[in-house]
Amino acid sequence: MKQQAKAITKFVRISPRKARLAAGMIRGLKVEDALVQLNFSNLKGGRLLQKTLKSAIANAETLHDVQRDDLKVAEVRIDCGPSMKRAKSKSRGGKVPILKRTSHFTIVVST
Repeated sequence: MKQQAKAITKFVRISPRKARLAAGMIRGLKVEDALVQLNFSNLKGGRLLQKTLKSAIANAETLHDVQRDDLKVAEVRIDCGPSMKRAKSKSRGGKVPILKRTSHFTIVVST
């Protein structure tokens, strides 16, 4: 029987499109390989996803009493969070809207 554990990080200050680049690297990998990929990737999303992945691993180890070597990344989901609205000044007194996007990370690991 497959045992699953998940971790969710919300309101992460990175655009979902950029975070999905790092998420694509670890889909379906073993947990140790995924950590190595994220550790050596030069992406901000990789650094942020690594924290969520470590949390999911810890949840699996404590709740289901499984070994780290048996786990693999079952699901990685990056959802849109709320956007902070800012404005940038333009010529002749005009303004242009700027959206500072946030993301919600969900990582599910299973045996």
